[in-house]
Amino acid sequence: MWITPEEVLLANALWVSERANPYFILQRRKGHGRGGGITGLLVGTLDVVLDSSARVAPYRILHQTGESQIFWNIACGSSRKEITEHWEWLETNLLQTLSIFDNDDDITTFVKGKIQGIIAEENKSGKPQEDEDPGKFREAELKMRKLFGMPEEEKLVNYYPCSYWKGRVPRQGWIYLSVNHLCFYSFLLGKEVSLVVQWTEVTQLDKNATLVFPESIRVSTRDTEHFFSMFLNINETFKLMEQLANIAMRQLLDNESFAADRFLPKPGKTLKNVSALKRDLDARAKNERYRALFRLTQDERLDGHTDCTLWTPFTKMHVVGQMFVSNNYICFASREEDLCQLIIPLREVTIVEKADSSSVLPSPLSISTKNKMTFLFANLKDRDFLVQRISDFLQRTPDRPCGLNAQSENPSPSTPPSLPPSPSVLGLGEMPQNQHYSPSLPTAKQGLLQIYQQDVPEELGPKVTREKMKEESWNIHFFEYGRGVCMYRTSKTRELVLNGIPESLRGELWLLFSGAQNEMATHPGYYGSLVEQAMGKCTLATEEIERDLHRSMPEHHAFQNEMGIAALRRVLTAYAYRNPGIGYCQAMNIVTSVLLLYCTEEEAFWLLVALCERMLPDYYNTRVVGALVDQGVFEELTRECLPLLYERMQELGVISTISLSWFLTLFLSVMPFDSAVLLVDCFFYEGIKVIFQVSLAVLHANMDQLLSCSDEGEAMTILGRYLDNVVNKQTVSPPIPHLHALLTSGNNPPPEIDAFELIKASYEKFGSLRADVIEQMRFKQRLKVIQSLEDTAKRSVVRAIMTESAFTIEELEELYVLFKAKHIMSCYWGASSTAAERHDPSLPYLEQYRIDCGQFVQLFSALAPWSCGLHTNTLSSRLFRLLDQNKDTLINFKEFVTGLSGMYHGDMTEKLKLLYKLHLPPALCPEEAESALEATQFFTDDDTPQGEELKEAGETSAAGDTDDRKEEKPKDYKYYLRMWAKEKEPKKESIKDLPRMNQEQFIEMCKTLYNMFSEDPMEQELYHGIATVASLLLRIGEVGKKFTNNGGRKAEAQLPSAIDALQPEREDSSGEGGSGQSLVSKALAEAQLETPPPTAAGSDEDAKDDTSVSSYSVVSAGSLQCEDIADDTVLIGCMSGEGGDGVDRRRGSAPDADWSITFEQVLASFLTETSLVDYFEKKHDIQSKIVACKLLRAVERQTSSSSDHDFSLTTQ
Repeated sequence: MWITPEEVLLANALWVSERANPYFILQRRKGHGRGGGITGLLVGTLDVVLDSSARVAPYRILHQTGESQIFWNIACGSSRKEITEHWEWLETNLLQTLSIFDNDDDITTFVKGKIQGIIAEENKSGKPQEDEDPGKFREAELKMRKLFGMPEEEKLVNYYPCSYWKGRVPRQGWIYLSVNHLCFYSFLLGKEVSLVVQWTEVTQLDKNATLVFPESIRVSTRDTEHFFSMFLNINETFKLMEQLANIAMRQLLDNESFAADRFLPKPGKTLKNVSALKRDLDARAKNERYRALFRLTQDERLDGHTDCTLWTPFTKMHVVGQMFVSNNYICFASREEDLCQLIIPLREVTIVEKADSSSVLPSPLSISTKNKMTFLFANLKDRDFLVQRISDFLQRTPDRPCGLNAQSENPSPSTPPSLPPSPSVLGLGEMPQNQHYSPSLPTAKQGLLQIYQQDVPEELGPKVTREKMKEESWNIHFFEYGRGVCMYRTSKTRELVLNGIPESLRGELWLLFSGAQNEMATHPGYYGSLVEQAMGKCTLATEEIERDLHRSMPEHHAFQNEMGIAALRRVLTAYAYRNPGIGYCQAMNIVTSVLLLYCTEEEAFWLLVALCERMLPDYYNTRVVGALVDQGVFEELTRECLPLLYERMQELGVISTISLSWFLTLFLSVMPFDSAVLLVDCFFYEGIKVIFQVSLAVLHANMDQLLSCSDEGEAMTILGRYLDNVVNKQTVSPPIPHLHALLTSGNNPPPEIDAFELIKASYEKFGSLRADVIEQMRFKQRLKVIQSLEDTAKRSVVRAIMTESAFTIEELEELYVLFKAKHIMSCYWGASSTAAERHDPSLPYLEQYRIDCGQFVQLFSALAPWSCGLHTNTLSSRLFRLLDQNKDTLINFKEFVTGLSGMYHGDMTEKLKLLYKLHLPPALCPEEAESALEATQFFTDDDTPQGEELKEAGETSAAGDTDDRKEEKPKDYKYYLRMWAKEKEPKKESIKDLPRMNQEQFIEMCKTLYNMFSEDPMEQELYHGIATVASLLLRIGEVGKKFTNNGGRKAEAQLPSAIDALQPEREDSSGEGGSGQSLVSKALAEAQLETPPPTAAGSDEDAKDDTSVSSYSVVSAGSLQCEDIADDTVLIGCMSGEGGDGVDRRRGSAPDADWSITFEQVLASFLTETSLVDYFEKKHDIQSKIVACKLLRAVERQTSSSSDHDFSLTTQ
């Protein structure tokens, strides 16, 4: 490519000049291409170690004038072809022009200007991404594609120098991190090391430091471990690896493949040697941290952040921290954790103004909100730019919506794409008739607890007094720190939460701390419209919801009547409709019922959204992946904090049993309601760390008893009885019996544990847990969990089909891995169909991975025992159509194995049956055989065995009597059960069920057989055998045709004078091959029974046939389409020998439409030839094919004719 002219002082250092003229020199780098000796090896080593290979292309063009010692590098290229094109362009377009100039300086100025003009034109017409990516990074991307055979769809994210430990020897080279692969390449002193690992195969990723591997990154797969070390910036590299592995796991989990985020803000300046994808991923990581810190929605994108101070009126001091600005919010977080946090929605902002600077308050910025609060920021570095950005966002922020207009036009950004749009705009007073939800419903105005406590007389006592004191404490807090979304959140707020939120404020504060209040405020009317769309529709989710409705807190009186049950039904159904990816999962009903006690329906809905989509990610999907991940995190925390107990619990297998129910229901199902709701208070404020802390505290409190347990049941009983007796002594609600406690209390119940004391102990002992550490541990566990689920899926699929296949379990597992890899690769680079159409995690394991015809052809070519040379693709396409029974152009793993199993483990009859069916519709498409109409009719009409047809014909006369009998004696249920069982039995296809084969289909089968035999050691014997069989079957078809016509008139259509079953074309062939082909042609010609008298030209053609050589293909003029006939093909049996008239008249010798044979005749004919019997009875070993397939590249190599030498890469 052309590059901006760069000055070069030493033109010949490490370079060899290959071409030259008075103005330009084409050079090749030493060590590249052929030869080079020891100098080439040393330069190749330096290229890898000293970062010159990724930056310096192997070819370049220099400009020099006269006696000047200064050279200018104007072009470089990764291949000889590319640099030669540039050289020829210079010779053609510039040499003559440059000869006119008299001054060398003018020549140099002209050349530099010309090259810069070319680059400017390329950039103008090029893609925006190419403009963003610096030239040296693009050079590295080109090198990656060349080294590892990657297509253009594979995008490089970044590359780093490092060492790869192969054994105990470090290999210095480059690690390339692309969207879908981790690649490493090293070339040291003639030794080449290459590695390609798919991110979807990574099971573990850690950064560790040992004596053997100092400060290294370990990348583990199911088969091996790879160690990389000596990074210049190991933390940056590891974080990028984590992000890419996370994207891959997300793709396996719910098929969210990587896509560039077009809405991310563009960087202010282009970073050197950093790709657009790398900046994209960095911005995503910042966005995720920002949204998690302030509990914001998924559509929120951070625009920027800056250091500043915030004036806190309650402490009369300036707090140092950072201001964050995004499209809908201004947020502040203090540098010291928990000191102060602030969220200001732009919809609440009324005034943004710059105050006067002073030495005490430099660069102040004042922001006022609708609730009369004013926030004062200072020490802003670029205040003017910041104010401009905030003003821009304020202009795009609509005023507070007062109807459904905003929602109906702009549905929730976090709503899945499958969510239908909201109905037409309706005012709140214009709801449709027969509505399911109305603002006038009691549950739409207040929580169930408030509704059912209205008639309870207020009892004065210590508990009520304490509750009033809590309310007063919160009112004082609201007065000092503000109320609503703009409230200052400090350590004081946290203390009040830990002391228990009063019941009257619980719903309001849950909405505030979870971020659900912001979503509800920006989507008015959304819940009501969603309920109207969702209710009344019957789905799997609604069936499960109905089943679990009456199991949701049945002990609470609020859910012992229809009002509570109906509200719960509406909330769960609306969410299942909003997010069909989750739908409904058990435990959602328990959590939602608690939310409804303290919140209105709409508030409970948005809290459920916050829980499922942000606070407990992936908890409630079909495989509860999030809960399993946190279960693994809990085990790891137990090992670190309680090592002795961890070992004992692992022996008993208790942790994995208890933790799932604890996390999924936030202790609501295992602890008395009044106590568990205190944990929910802390959870909405602190997040998941509180659940981990309390879980560790529960284990710690029972450590001595658990260590002395003898089995799992005893440990479960101890923990269950402990949690049953965690009580909230401050609650003012009437006591609610806990069903689990009633079942496990026993004769001597353990002492009561104060819930507040348990929470306090969890903070004292395990309060050092940090959210970022938990996220890091979640990442590690997510790799393990998802790969474990993939292994479970593999075992399930193998178990499901092992009885229907003769392959061993090991062979099936290896075939599954290859099949899945082909599917995953299609998700990376497939343009024909989207990955979502191929991979649906909600489907059964057997249906999740499917491949299309192109991928099937590749796998068939690598694994099938029938090698047909150039005909392989045709045969595999036919097999694909045969296996694709539902006609969706995709086949699953079971169908794939069914096709292979017949080839490898079937007997001769089974193999011939498969081969026979491959030449009938639907395997044989109309384009391949235009005369297949008769077979199509047989195939579609003759579905029932002949015996059943005769039986039906015999029973026709008695049909009326049968109907009378049915009326007289109705069938009992046993009869219908037997009939149903009979229908469910798999119908075994016998050879009599196969339709007849017409003449053109028979010709196609002969072609296939000749291609199959072409590479066999017994090639000649097989050719003789198939010639004999073909001759016999042709005669059988003719005899059958005469019997069909009862010896009457002769058939009008003419049999071709010779049918080549078409030995594949070969440039070099022995004389035996030629004589074998002559014998076939003669044998098939002898089978001709009815042919018009040949003309002289026809006789000449016959004479040609008798002396044919193997370089010619002898075919029937009627057996092939025009485009199938090669230039060296001899047409036999044509009506005319002049020019192309024979081809034009081939319809006159079309195959006989009345000619047909059965499978029994084909089988009997094959049994007469020992060579054919031996061929089809021969057993094949698929293991060798699997090994060979594994040795192929994990990604398809692109053939490059411009490469000077091939790299012998080994994929591990």
